[in-house]
Amino acid sequence: MAQYIGSVDLGTTSNRFIIFDHTGQIKGVAQKEHEQIFPKPGWVEHDPMEIWYNTQDVIREALSKSGVTGSDLAAIGVTNQRETTVVWDKTTGKPYYNAIVWQCMRTADICKDLEAGRGQDRFRAKTGLPIATYFSGPKIRWVLDNVPDAKVGVEKSQALFGTIETWFIWWLTGGPDGGAHVTDVSNASRTMLMNLETLQWDDEILEIIGIPGGILPRIVPSMDTDTWGTTRKDGPLGAEIHVCGALGDQQAALVGQTCFSEGEAKNTYGTGCFLLLNTGHKPVPSSHGLITTVAYQMRGQKPVYCLEGSIAIAGALVQWLRDNLGMIKSAKEIEAMAKTVEDSGGAYFVPAFSGLFAPYWRADARGALVGLTRYINKGHIARAVLEANAYQTLDLVEAMNKDSGVELNKLKVDGGMVANELLMQFQSDILNVPVIRPRVTETTALGAAYAAGLAVGFWPDMEILRQYWAVDKTWEPRMSAQDREQGIRGWKKAVERTFHWVD
Repeated sequence: MAQYIGSVDLGTTSNRFIIFDHTGQIKGVAQKEHEQIFPKPGWVEHDPMEIWYNTQDVIREALSKSGVTGSDLAAIGVTNQRETTVVWDKTTGKPYYNAIVWQCMRTADICKDLEAGRGQDRFRAKTGLPIATYFSGPKIRWVLDNVPDAKVGVEKSQALFGTIETWFIWWLTGGPDGGAHVTDVSNASRTMLMNLETLQWDDEILEIIGIPGGILPRIVPSMDTDTWGTTRKDGPLGAEIHVCGALGDQQAALVGQTCFSEGEAKNTYGTGCFLLLNTGHKPVPSSHGLITTVAYQMRGQKPVYCLEGSIAIAGALVQWLRDNLGMIKSAKEIEAMAKTVEDSGGAYFVPAFSGLFAPYWRADARGALVGLTRYINKGHIARAVLEANAYQTLDLVEAMNKDSGVELNKLKVDGGMVANELLMQFQSDILNVPVIRPRVTETTALGAAYAAGLAVGFWPDMEILRQYWAVDKTWEPRMSAQDREQGIRGWKKAVERTFHWVD
């Protein structure tokens, strides 16, 4: 009997393969970064072939290091950076253009045209989303408008679109030789093309944006007992393994945190920052700048929806400090640098490098470091970088409290930045609620593993998964009300300074 589940985590900056056992513990892991391509200010791309090659490498490495073989795996689950868009030739497998990353701003004019006379919420009633550069639909339109080979591919019925999990699953299950062209409901709900009620592509929106339905993948449940195909024996796993679980990365973290009940929430601190609240089987519209999206769906069951607050730049701000300014040599150094000072010295860093996402949705915003005096040193800037993540999360929590009508009383956290204890304490202080870090912080990959494992019966039901979730550490608020209010007031002023920067 297969003893493990394999989870492919296709992140924004790296790809990982993690092997989990029956109790959700990690048996093996490998990780590899891929290039971040910035052709113009505000443009962000990835090489899809590099992602495919690197992911094969990490699968082989994790199996080798752990002593596990492909045939020891019961199934494969996949989680991914969500709105990132690839259009490729189904006969050759070659992309027509680099992947356009979710952070990319190049579709601003397309979005303005879609909004004209109708407003940013033109499609929100159907999709739960505002019109924004964040989502996949405008990115597809950009490729079809600007890449001649892609346009020809559509005319010849050879072009396929997918977010990164679709691209990877297609290759993993055979590619040009019969690969499965599918996307799960959680990822489909991020395209701005799927109707939240029907869970199908919306013909009216496709016609308005100008996207041919023939290039779109089949929408499937996140946890699918009818597997989409198997891996190939000549592939990186060396065995035929069911591929039957997929979730967008933030929905995967919600599942990995076992937030299966209405009202449960988690926040992930990764490249971006994402707060999700389980709202049950009915989509809850937002009137405070959040988005309504599909959390997950088990085949044969009603989908579970959530409210989400999305922040474009979180851990990416630390990377920027490392790679662009050279202030630190590794991301881990920022905590020590920030600890050299007691506070940020009145400095605030608003990382609107890709505009501002929730709850503001301001494509005209750009990053700003404000409140500077001669007193400020690199320790204060490091601290302002960390505090920016906590303040951005505060904005999301305030909006979520208003939309849900329920005050958040604790916050489950995960992602790479939760190892930063200074940030976690400040987050608890500024929210004035306990912040809880689980023992297994790789919740995104774990959620994808749970999806695949539930699909094939590796785990019998969701309730048993709750037993495996355990607390590692809890931070309690200890900031005075006066200091909290002063800090929040300064942050709100700083955010306003970023507006109207781009005409």
